[in-house]
Amino acid sequence: MTVSAPYQEFPVATTFGLEVPAKVMALGFADASNPHIPAKSDGYAFRRVFLRELLAFLRDPSGDALYVTGPTGSGKTSGICEVAARLNWPVQQVTCHGRMEVTDLIGHHTLMSRVPGETPVMTFQHGPLAVAMREGHILLLNEVDMMDPGELSGLNDVLEGRPLVIPQNAGEVIKPHPMFRVVVTGNSVGNGDATGLYQGIAMQNLAAMDRYRIVEVDYAKPEVEAKILAAVAGRLPENLRDRMISVANEIRRLFKGEEGMGGEIAITMSTRTLVRWAKLSIRFHKAVNPQGERNALAYALDQALLRRARPEEKEAIVRIASDTFGDQWVDGDQGDD
Repeated sequence: MTVSAPYQEFPVATTFGLEVPAKVMALGFADASNPHIPAKSDGYAFRRVFLRELLAFLRDPSGDALYVTGPTGSGKTSGICEVAARLNWPVQQVTCHGRMEVTDLIGHHTLMSRVPGETPVMTFQHGPLAVAMREGHILLLNEVDMMDPGELSGLNDVLEGRPLVIPQNAGEVIKPHPMFRVVVTGNSVGNGDATGLYQGIAMQNLAAMDRYRIVEVDYAKPEVEAKILAAVAGRLPENLRDRMISVANEIRRLFKGEEGMGGEIAITMSTRTLVRWAKLSIRFHKAVNPQGERNALAYALDQALLRRARPEEKEAIVRIASDTFGDQWVDGDQGDD
């Protein structure tokens, strides 16, 4: 396939920092100035399988949309946005909820002034779906399983590649741009929440779900999170960072339970929270916590996660951390200043 402006091929090896053949390329845009391109995190570590499946979809969706599913905090949205950032692919991002309607995505009439101070006139404001279809952006719908199934089914024609007709705007017709993609994320796969951990999740229409290609994302592997912590919290000794990751994975095991069917606690530690814990441990390594103990690890963990946990959950997590760190949990030694 020959790609020319405004599109560009990106070498996967150098763009995403993976050991793959130099000839493996990813499709994206040449223009890096679009304001809808997500910001990138230089320390982000990509997961090979997730990246492979996402890049395959972006290059050739073959009439599908992409449904990315996984537990909360597993990096579904961040992974999509970090890929889009490096491919200069603009994203129209929306977080769904139970009262959202398809018309919220299409657009609405509103009073607008063309220039400041001018008398406002009624104007049709295109929504994220209309903009994405017209401009070739990724429409990213987060928490899509929170949306009413009847409303989500309203996207069926668009997902099948048909033009978007907007009766509210004098019957405007928007044909899908060749680079238009629909990606959604959810904690379920459209069949409701069997774990009881996620409030508001609705069982989706089977016919609507048939239009999605499914990608599963779990929590990052320890070696991936080790790279992340080394990049953002390198001042912490490596053995402390490794034990933080061990604590995080034990919390996740208790959260997910057997075969992902819900576990003993209703709180988990995402990679984002893990990074927050590490950074706060550095910040507070000279601090004294409210109990008068010089333990930055415990103080930071309390602020990063435990203050939103139930008492019994907090007790269980502290016990995990104490067992994992041993004397370091008592001493609070965070390394050099």
